[in-house]
Amino acid sequence: MNFVLDVHVHTTNSGHAYSTVTENAAHAASIGMECIGIADHGPGMPGGAHLYHFINLWSLPDTIKGVRVLKGVEANIMNWDGELDLPDDLLSKMDFVIASMHRGSSPPSTKDDHTRAMIKAMENPNVHILGHPGDFWFDIDIDEVIEAAARTRTIIEVNNQSLNSGSPRFNGFEPYMKIISLCKAMDVPVLASSDAHFCELVGHMPKAKALIESSGMDEGQVVNTSVERFLSAVNRRGERE
Repeated sequence: MNFVLDVHVHTTNSGHAYSTVTENAAHAASIGMECIGIADHGPGMPGGAHLYHFINLWSLPDTIKGVRVLKGVEANIMNWDGELDLPDDLLSKMDFVIASMHRGSSPPSTKDDHTRAMIKAMENPNVHILGHPGDFWFDIDIDEVIEAAARTRTIIEVNNQSLNSGSPRFNGFEPYMKIISLCKAMDVPVLASSDAHFCELVGHMPKAKALIESSGMDEGQVVNTSVERFLSAVNRRGERE
């Protein structure tokens, strides 16, 4: 299984990442990736990018170092009603939107609260991807979350950083194995990502790849195996029931 894009990539604008857009694109080009997505944290994250960063994303060229650059955000889920830290009119203009929970913007609560927050976020038509479910800090009802993803046609992220044992989000492999298994059964698209905070980690997704491949999931369900496949999955938001 070959991954040709990585859309969960951070820059110095996230406040706790260490590479520029150009450095990320240059590394992506060096390893043969076709596309990256800039997904800096929204302003609800301490040190996150200012609102003006997202308003002005369109000043970036569409191609840098021969690599297509999509302009997006990792929006923070701010409360148990799934509200995000950027206004809907701005989110609607993004190439893609990842919605994620972070301790800095929504301190952990109960399993029911976490589950409700993720489901409510996925019900926002501007959200395309649910970021790093299976997080150690945010226990969820996996069945309910994946059923909601199927209903809303939301892409589920398999986050390589969350699968590293040194990550504060690491929760073992079992939660993600269940998540991937349910996605496979319910035909929910999945996205492997690096969640890179340094340029040399762009496109680095070995653990996410291994888990997906071990599940026997068809390549067509893994949206970062093709730029066109990813964009098609993002555009399906307009077909939600």
